[in-house]
Amino acid sequence: MSKYEAIINFINYEINNKNITYGEKMPTIRELSEKFNCSKQTVVHAYEIMQKNHIIYSRPQSGYYLIDKKELYINDFNKIIDFSSGSPDESILDYKEFQHCLNQAIEIHKATLFNYSSPKGLPDLIFTLKTYFENYQIFCSLDDIYITSGSQQAINILCSMPFPNGKSNVLVEQPTYHGTLKALETTKTPIIGIERKFDSLDLKELEKKFAYGNIKCFYTIPRFSNPLGISYTNNEKKQIIMLAEKYDVYIVEDDYLADLEIKNNSYPMYYTDTSSKVIYIKSFSKILLPGLRIAAVVLPKLLRNTFEEYKKWTDLNTSVLSQGALDIYIKSGIFNSNNKTIRTTYSERMDALRKVSSEIILPQIKWHIPDTGFYSCIEFLNNINIDWLIKECDKKDILIKGMDNAYLKDYFNGDILKISVGNCSTSDIENGIHELLKIIQIYYNNI
Repeated sequence: MSKYEAIINFINYEINNKNITYGEKMPTIRELSEKFNCSKQTVVHAYEIMQKNHIIYSRPQSGYYLIDKKELYINDFNKIIDFSSGSPDESILDYKEFQHCLNQAIEIHKATLFNYSSPKGLPDLIFTLKTYFENYQIFCSLDDIYITSGSQQAINILCSMPFPNGKSNVLVEQPTYHGTLKALETTKTPIIGIERKFDSLDLKELEKKFAYGNIKCFYTIPRFSNPLGISYTNNEKKQIIMLAEKYDVYIVEDDYLADLEIKNNSYPMYYTDTSSKVIYIKSFSKILLPGLRIAAVVLPKLLRNTFEEYKKWTDLNTSVLSQGALDIYIKSGIFNSNNKTIRTTYSERMDALRKVSSEIILPQIKWHIPDTGFYSCIEFLNNINIDWLIKECDKKDILIKGMDNAYLKDYFNGDILKISVGNCSTSDIENGIHELLKIIQIYYNNI
């Protein structure tokens, strides 16, 4: 059971036993945070769910209060099941341990905190990341590594800056991470799409795009794609790199969920790159703290100076405190220890999804469920009204959303529904998917 679920159960117990009465102020966020040894944000999340379900209400500058509804029965409480969120489950993120690392970082780097630091990044963290990357088959020099304020900043810079090949267009998979599409849109960078199917990428089509598309770089999420959840095989990665070398195209490899990989023989594209065409991006938002805003970029030598210049005039330098805390967190061994737990958790969630999806067989849909990660997909073999489905699920307190923002206009496919387990417990998955499949079944029965 997650921390926010435990908080909700505790409040329900207190209400049932009349320890909290109608109109009475609820326990404060600080009190519950200390009682359950969790972040204040976790308590806020629990209270927001109870507020949505009309159990409590908030008074500005005062707190939360129990609604005076005589007909309220606590056992009828419906918990929100969120299959739409790309955020990690905060209940399994290690806030307390990381807080100790922050405190140590303040002591160690207190002199640096009051001055600007190198736009390249904190030297201590860069040194630590070099060793950390080697565990993931990323072998690079200290000079290759740059620290950015999250992967979004790295993507924004790479979209904006010129490349040595003198080309101007960015090729993206369809669908892809909506943050990259927004970065390309806001920087007015010309975009070209290529369809990424569940079985493979059309390599002949890719070669045609590379040959005639004036492509400066190809942005790809080879492992646990956002939003499809699928991964390229090692052979597919090699072929893509060969084409990039042949047509002088750079590859931007976004490996945001590398830490969740459970296969020993799955390597990043960077590992097989011998032509210095791969730019490797690694974020820590999904497996540590989203608000940390730290990512690392491994760059080919020809791109370093330009990237650093763009980085410098974007924010001068990334937060020294965040960098210092991450450095301590990794070096202490806490990161590896906690990451094992997180990796197991998401693998178990996909197992639960695979199990429940097999219990109601619908010939009109096809599941695509990876071994682990955040995302899986339902492919609708017969047309369905996604807007109707979203509204019907909302009535059952199940959150899903369409994939419009993951596509360029000419590539939109309304026959795919993304299912995120990032913020769902196994019980959420079991209950929510059962309800979702029943709703889908009703739709097809009525047409």
